[in-house]
Amino acid sequence: MTGTVVNAAAVVAGSVVGLLIHSRFPPRITRIAFQGIGLFTLFIGFQMALKTQNLLIMVFSILIGAVAGELLGLEKGINRMSDWLKVKVRSRNEKFTEGLVTAFLLFCMGSMTILGAIEEGMGGKPDLLLAKSVLDGFSSIALSASLGAGVLFAVVPLLLYQGGLTLLAGQLGAVLSTPVVSEITATGGLLLIGLGINILEIRKIQVLNMIPSLLAAGFLAWLFH
Repeated sequence: MTGTVVNAAAVVAGSVVGLLIHSRFPPRITRIAFQGIGLFTLFIGFQMALKTQNLLIMVFSILIGAVAGELLGLEKGINRMSDWLKVKVRSRNEKFTEGLVTAFLLFCMGSMTILGAIEEGMGGKPDLLLAKSVLDGFSSIALSASLGAGVLFAVVPLLLYQGGLTLLAGQLGAVLSTPVVSEITATGGLLLIGLGINILEIRKIQVLNMIPSLLAAGFLAWLFH
């Protein structure tokens, strides 16, 4: 778990630095920085989505995941939990929930998360997760500077998701082949595209309801490869 712990520490440190900067930003600077984050999220999303090796898997993963998430009410549940946390920490930032969700998705959707967790969980050196920690640390500075304290609390789902993958690496290593990781990453890219559209306020997309798409992508890729 060394890699995940270091990753979490980097996110916390970067978020604290970003929050110190955030308090000095006038609203117009925060607004343009927020738009920059939206464009960056779109770019990362398209880059990841293009890694798919089977468009049908991607399409059906999104459809299955979106329907499942809607039936489960994931977005409403996560928003309620985030609002509760916002009250507990007495944050007045209106973008608290958006910051938490944006940071978590950006930090956890890529192949570095999956491959790095498997690498460490199988007994290897956590080189990938340490490299990811550097990237996430700098990203968290930019994110928290524009989105506020919610980014800091993204460390909790990061620990649960990435740490869980590390602990389960022995069981998942045989299942998460290269095609499976590629399809999960590509589907995660689609979620980031939706998130970027939300950040830029082009249209409201219920990205959180689509999170089960990652499981669907992994299962379908494993089934058909």
